[in-house]
Amino acid sequence: MESTPSDAAKKKKPATVKAVAGKPYERPRGGEARQIADLMPAIGRTAFRRFGFVQSSVVTRWPEIVGERHARHCMPESIRFAPGEKADGILQLVVTPAHATIIQHVTPEIIERVNRFFGYSAVARVKIRQGVVQAPKAKEAPRAAPPSLKPIAMELGDSLRDIGDPELRTVLESLARSLDVAAKGKVS
Repeated sequence: MESTPSDAAKKKKPATVKAVAGKPYERPRGGEARQIADLMPAIGRTAFRRFGFVQSSVVTRWPEIVGERHARHCMPESIRFAPGEKADGILQLVVTPAHATIIQHVTPEIIERVNRFFGYSAVARVKIRQGVVQAPKAKEAPRAAPPSLKPIAMELGDSLRDIGDPELRTVLESLARSLDVAAKGKVS
């Protein structure tokens, strides 16, 4: 029988990783670059779960859930469930002191809206803590572009005055103005 190294001898050899040109081995990086927006829900999910939020959207969409009026005066702090349960939890709210009694009177409505958001009976009770609530940021309305102060050439302006749509007229006037400037630049 030929002498071959036994399996035990093979196992005793430590697995070595070859270093290339004196550099230590680096794990190859894989995958394509990902957008930060794709990573944030995963990162934020652990922080939100720590405070009892199964979905971070409860906090981010709070004004939609309870309405702008109530969202100015209360914010969710956490949802606490019994061990092993994910239903009939306690929603803890931070409420401005001046509005605590009002929010206390509308807690059945808040419970109903939060449960409707989840799609099941996630909240059974509400605990209120008085504190400072930061009002949700109001969405800014898009501003209209200021009208141009430069007059349009008479021959261009007459044909544009008959256009009924003000936005289209403004765009065409801007185009006419830029063509007029380009034409004057070539003549000089």
